[in-house]
Amino acid sequence: MQRRLVTSWLGLTLALAGPASAQTLTADLALNSAYFWRGISYTNKPVIQPDLSLTVGHKLTFTAGGWANIDIGKYDNHANDISEGAGISSFNLTEFDWWGEFNLPVGLATLTAGVTGYIYPNDSAQVAASVASGDFGGFTKANNTEEIYGKIALGVPLSPKLAVWYDLDKIKGAYIEASVGLPVHLTPVLPLQLGVLAGFSAGQDCNGGKISLGTCVPTTWNFQDNGLTHIDVSAALPITAGPISITPSVHGIITNDESTKYSKPTKSDAGFKFLAGVSLGWSHSYAKAEK
Repeated sequence: MQRRLVTSWLGLTLALAGPASAQTLTADLALNSAYFWRGISYTNKPVIQPDLSLTVGHKLTFTAGGWANIDIGKYDNHANDISEGAGISSFNLTEFDWWGEFNLPVGLATLTAGVTGYIYPNDSAQVAASVASGDFGGFTKANNTEEIYGKIALGVPLSPKLAVWYDLDKIKGAYIEASVGLPVHLTPVLPLQLGVLAGFSAGQDCNGGKISLGTCVPTTWNFQDNGLTHIDVSAALPITAGPISITPSVHGIITNDESTKYSKPTKSDAGFKFLAGVSLGWSHSYAKAEK
């Protein structure tokens, strides 16, 4: 399914973009204190997160890219560590996400439609053995899935944005995010980016929150309940020099759903979680659109 989706998107992109399209290559390497996905702690220790994307087109643009999460340490302290790789090794590639999306400006709005895939490359037997020994976490190819999504962003004060993802394979439910942002110009060239984001489950719950013998039914789910999952309050300070940017950032996660409250394997009472990181970015446009 993944190969068919990517091939179809790329074929349509080439047909729409044409030879006169602008092309921009973007690369980023982030170092973060943890990995939170939709408010859920996937790894509660430092991670490296690289990504690479290519955008083609002029008004209607298409972007294809890939993003990865790498657990830096082994994270095998049973009482304290959450690891997406279940602590099977250091510098473990625990997740790779691919995506392709179209973007179209319409008046003050930018419309986005896309598809993304989540790939967890860890060996099932190794992860199972680690989990059996008491380690927390562990994603394998059995967790692989795909989502389609749509977004609308408005070019008005506070830059409001609404995004909806729908899982096609494992969860078969929707997740919604609403966000606003505010730039604060500390100097003419140094904007502090403030943001607030709220996440909502609309079908990615644990069968309405029903639990049997400590296990959600069905076993594949993202959140225990539908409704508000978390609120993310963030601040970022991008510092640019030509095509290079360095962006330190901080996030405060206000948790609501039970799944977002875990900060340690046995601690599910975290009402607030903190994330800090810094990313190094590079972007280069190597072809200009013709009039």
